[in-house]
Amino acid sequence: MNLSAPLLQVHQLQTHFQSHRGLTKAVDNVSFTINQQETVAIVGESGSGKSVTSLSLMQLIPQPPGIIAGGEAIFQSRNFGEVDLLKLSAKELQKIRGNEISMIFQEPMSSLNPVYTCGSQVAEVLIWHQKLSKAEAKERTIALFEQVKLPRPEKIFRAYPHEISGGQKQRVMIAMAMACGPSILIADEPTTALDVTVQAHILDLLNDLRVRSNTSILFITHDLGVVAEIADKVIVMYRGRIVEQGSVLEIFSNPQHPYTKALLACRPKLSMGRKYLPTVSDFMEVDNSGNIIPKVAPPITESIEYQKDTGIRTPLDKPLLVVDNLKVYFPVRKGLFTRSTEYIKAVDGVSFDVYPNETIGLVGESGCGKTTLGRALLRLVQPTDGTIHFNNINIAGLSADALRKSRKNFQMIFQDPYASLNPMQTIGQAIMEPMQVHQVLTTDKEREAKAYELLQTVNLMPEHFHRYPHEFSGGQRQRISIARALALEPKCIVCDESVSALDVSVQAQVLNLLNKLKAEFGITYIFITHDLAVARFMADRIFVMNAGKIVESGTAHEVYANPQNAYTRTLLAAIPKGDLEDIKNAQTQRKALMTQFLA
Repeated sequence: MNLSAPLLQVHQLQTHFQSHRGLTKAVDNVSFTINQQETVAIVGESGSGKSVTSLSLMQLIPQPPGIIAGGEAIFQSRNFGEVDLLKLSAKELQKIRGNEISMIFQEPMSSLNPVYTCGSQVAEVLIWHQKLSKAEAKERTIALFEQVKLPRPEKIFRAYPHEISGGQKQRVMIAMAMACGPSILIADEPTTALDVTVQAHILDLLNDLRVRSNTSILFITHDLGVVAEIADKVIVMYRGRIVEQGSVLEIFSNPQHPYTKALLACRPKLSMGRKYLPTVSDFMEVDNSGNIIPKVAPPITESIEYQKDTGIRTPLDKPLLVVDNLKVYFPVRKGLFTRSTEYIKAVDGVSFDVYPNETIGLVGESGCGKTTLGRALLRLVQPTDGTIHFNNINIAGLSADALRKSRKNFQMIFQDPYASLNPMQTIGQAIMEPMQVHQVLTTDKEREAKAYELLQTVNLMPEHFHRYPHEFSGGQRQRISIARALALEPKCIVCDESVSALDVSVQAQVLNLLNKLKAEFGITYIFITHDLAVARFMADRIFVMNAGKIVESGTAHEVYANPQNAYTRTLLAAIPKGDLEDIKNAQTQRKALMTQFLA
């Protein structure tokens, strides 16, 4: 092992996939290095090749259809000395995977085995690689759970994955990855769709482990705001190639490639008022040969401004939605042989008004009750108590038939568009179905014409009408869900985390589209999100929820400029700012932590 050499040197890595559509160069001549105790971030949209790059290094690409077509990955192994990871046998790789190079996968729920306890899955790694006894592995696992700051480590050792939160599952995955003290930790989108406070804890934890365990990190993400908090070096990938790389300060202060400029510009910022978000197409276009052609993007100050709600009402203004003392309680039996019941107060006495053509941002962490509140408004969850007056009708007291009719004017866009679309229906059928149920228009021919029109409204092509949901990207499926909700020309739409799992560039497109539709059709939105920067961009007024209650409300500017509640201040403090001063402070803190540890 050569301690003076980079820990990992990747040269001209090429990974291809063969399908009936031809050859796809998922990773195309990628080269980079990782040094001791360095954090290198690979950034790019879905399909850019960042995850395939990491999987190729571990030889986890399914072959076929994938093939590592060329390149080398020189790794300074503790056990084997200097080796090329791409040329190791399966037996040799077994000794490196999870031991010297470990990986945190993007979705912890699908990475953890649901039929084994969390503790046994981490202990298995120690028994396999470190040859510990079961008792020793259990003791070490509980210590690891304490190290990653899991509450009640012994209880979580015995818990199954479905019994703990998303943030806790991610910490279990980190404990498993760090169990054998790896030289390199690959973290593939470890904070995607997590609350901002949980995300901040995970980033701090990874940085702490980097220093204390002498571990280098390859951090994969689509969010440059997160990169500013954790990385030393940034690699920007687009369509399988590295288009730019450099230090964090270099990339953020002076980006050279139009794609990097686009990724930096399309993320909503807390300092922004309601503006059009730039997208990748504003900065560049790709010709038929795959060449990137830069464009002169308009400055953000010249971007389109949408009409913003001032929060000032007159006595003549009438709310579209009036919610009074709404409660949603879920009973929890104490035991098998007891009749006593406790209740989870998911929504606990919530009251508010929403006015026509207004966007309400409903924000808070997972478990705060915001999604339950959104579903209760449409009676997808039955309220325990309270009233919901929509368009002067009490929805809470409607019969099933009357409720079905009322939903024509009150629609919902769900968090997971794939789960909300029938995989057996074409997109055209999915958009036409609500029109058929509510007898909008007279004939299916008219409804079909309306569906084509809606596809154009959400920037999709007419030929998409006959395709199925699995043939579309996540951003396209979300547009289809929007088109489906618009089919009935509703007065109000509840958007439940509708952009939380999208690339920042696709997110920008969807947010711009929602604002455009609001301006054109006068739609009222209740926008549910854990991302306060997105809520700041979208909302006229903000409602902050915690433990089933609205703890703060006001205009977007008031809540962000002068938060009154301690919980709101905590949420705002956890958001990565991404400006140069914060990046410099983060880099200074990283160096101070290293110096403190070495001392």
